Amino acid sequence: MTTKPSLRTGSHLLPGLAAVALFVVIAAAVLRASFGDPQMFGPDAEITASIGYAMFNLDMGTVPGEGMLVAFIVIAVALDAALDGAILLAKREEDGSAVALLADGGRRVRDRFRGDAEAETDAETDAGDGGDR
Repeated sequence: MTTKPSLRTGSHLLPGLAAVALFVVIAAAVLRASFGDPQMFGPDAEITASIGYAMFNLDMGTVPGEGMLVAFIVIAVALDAALDGAILLAKREEDGSAVALLADGGRRVRDRFRGDAEAETDAETDAGDGGDR
């Protein structure tokens, strides 16, 4: 016979309640916020020439800027952090120091699964043709 699931209460319930409270605060802020009317491009506006000026809030084009410079910088910093993280995760460590990854075309794995006689023959062939194929 099965039993009903029961709600476990304790200290692990606090982070969940904090997340729900944060969601309620953010939802209330978004729903109460008032946004101005969007600025459309006019029929005679030079869109391609003015879009860069509008992004950086410069008054040099025929399209008025909406102040997107901060959003641009935040996105640039986030993408840079993601790229740095990807590079950090792609590094390999040996004896506590980072070592660059070297591609050998899978030769070490191939040689491990083949016999030593075939590996020596392939090593001579690889040396004769200039390395990587």
